[in-house]
Order: sequence, then structure tokens, then C-alpha cells
Amino acid sequence: MVQEKIRFQPFSGEPIRLVDEQGHWVASFEHGLPPEQLRRFYRDMLAARILDEKLVILIRTGKTSFIAPHAGHEAAQVGIAHALRKGHDWLFPYYRDMGLVMTLGVPLVEIFGQTLGNAADPAKGRQMPSHPGSKKLNIFTVCSAIASHIPPAAGAAISMKFRRSGQVAVCTFGDGATSEGDWHAGINFAAVQGAPAVFVCENNRYAISVNISKQTASENIAVKAHAYGIPGYHVDGLDVLASYFVMQEVIERARAGHGACLVELVVNRFGAHSSADDDSRYRSREELAAERQHDPLVRYQRFLEKQGLWDANWANELKLEISKELEAALQEALQAGEPDPLEMFDDVFAARPWHLEEQRQLLAEELR
Repeated sequence: MVQEKIRFQPFSGEPIRLVDEQGHWVASFEHGLPPEQLRRFYRDMLAARILDEKLVILIRTGKTSFIAPHAGHEAAQVGIAHALRKGHDWLFPYYRDMGLVMTLGVPLVEIFGQTLGNAADPAKGRQMPSHPGSKKLNIFTVCSAIASHIPPAAGAAISMKFRRSGQVAVCTFGDGATSEGDWHAGINFAAVQGAPAVFVCENNRYAISVNISKQTASENIAVKAHAYGIPGYHVDGLDVLASYFVMQEVIERARAGHGACLVELVVNRFGAHSSADDDSRYRSREELAAERQHDPLVRYQRFLEKQGLWDANWANELKLEISKELEAALQEALQAGEPDPLEMFDDVFAARPWHLEEQRQLLAEELR
């Protein structure tokens, strides 16, 4: 990347922000984005919010066993998705990234099938809900163990460097992952090797039930990059355009051979950590109400209004269109039925060994 194209300096005191709370463009450069792309960001953020609402309904009606709410993360996730080269770069996501994988193009039927664990799930119901992946789109399947996907992301990025593939590995995680040994080992390894890896912390300041002040004495997550000799970017993750432009720059920086970096996108988590969590035990309702006043959708709506690109009629039509798409995909997934029990023997080995073949025949006889 040539020096003239660099817009963002690492280790900024205040989070990098391009759009303020009132929707004003506050950057020193013009965004240069066409109206259709600006509106697309809004559509994708709105779709992510409605998806989150759908998933909450599924858990409350007993149709799934686990969700990790992502409301409040929409700007960060949409920004990441639009900065990636879809189907070329690799994404190593975490369990709160449903809005991200949807924006990247994972079919809605697959998202709901994976949530339901039924025959519409490409993983055939074998994976925990909210753990999507996509071979076609180069999306590494989400891992349950916190930070366990970070060393594989580092390894993949190193292989991209050796093969000169022009790809970049983008790895996302929550602030809780930064307390794990896998996080430190993976980032250090990628940094030493000069790998094209971008590590992205979606920092909502709560690792399950622990406030970030109980987790690190660092000023923020981005400054931890100093220890690995790589740049760290502290970004307002409630600003979709800041998330997009910073991610676009650091991804292309990595692609150009300048090595790994760490990006911290500061977001809010409007829901509990997961459907198995009661966040009222550790987070006051007053605090949550205050956070909801900083909704990324509302901020971006204000920006679009000032650009003459948003009005209530358009937004209502868009919401109805998205809701219909999601509901149709959900109904299709619900009708897929349960996975075939015999499929548990598939995809384990390239060639099924004799003992699994014997067990499969025994199960087939029982099912008959």
C-alpha cells in the first residue's frame, strides 16, 4: 500500500470515527461512496437486526437450544463484510457473527437450518446452533471454545503468504477471547511470520458476565498490538463507515505484504451474552438503557437523512421486504425435517472404515 492512501494511524487516543452521533460526516476526507452502496449498508444492518429478532423468537418458542444475540454489533459486522473480497479472502468468525455471515452471503435457509440443527443445515445438525460456516464462501466453521480459532487463522494466513495467493485471513472474536492463551499465541505467530492476517475484536466490554475492567488493565484492546510489533486500530464500531473504511485499509495493507494487524471495534451488546445468560445479574437496566441510546442503526439513519438517502416510507418498505425474506427462509428451513440418522457416519473419513460401515449397517437395521 502506498503511503498516500493511508488514512488511519494506529494507536489513536480516541476511537476512530467518521460519522458522529448526530449523523454528521466528521472525517477529513470525502467518503466517495455511491448512493446505492450507502443504502446497501443500511439494508444489511437492518437485515442483521431483524435476523437477531427472529433468532430470539426461535429460542423463546423452543425451536432452538442456543443463540448469541448480536444486536448492537451490526455496524461493525456489516463494515467487516463489505471490506472483504467475498469468496476469495477467508473469514474466521465467532458465535456472535450471524449478521456478518449473512451479509457475506450465507443463504438464509442455511442460517436457519444451522440454528434449528435440521436437514437444511449443511453441517447436518452436528454443530451447536449459532456456529455457521461456509466452504463456498471461505468461512471457517465457528468454534465453541473461546479463541480456539485464532491459531488456525494465523496458520491459514501464513500459508497464504507462502503460496502468494493474494488472500487475507480476517479473524473476529469478542473481548473475552483476549484473555485466552490461544489469542496471544496465534497473534504472536502471525506477527512474527508477517502473515496477511487481520485480527478483529468486537469489543462489547462484557466477556459473558465479566466487565472488561476485570479482564485487562490495558487502556483498550488495540494497544495490546504493541507487544507483538504490529499496528493496533481503536475504532468506533457503532459507526458503519468507520468500520468499513478502517477494515478496507488494513485488509489491503495485509494483502500488500505489510503483515498482520489488530483492530478493535468498540460496540454495544443490547442482549444477554447468550440465551443461557441472565445479564440483569451483572449489568444494570439503567446502563443498558443508556447504551440503547447509541444505536448504530439510528446513527447511520441520521447520516443517510442528511445525504437525502433515507425517508420513513423507504425504510418501512425495506423492513417489510426483509421480514418477508427472512420468514420465507425460516419456513423453508422448518420444512426440511430432521437429518437422516445414517448421515452421522458420513464425512468422518475419506473412505469409511470397516468398523463404521458395520455400525452403520446395524443402525440401518434398527431403523427398519
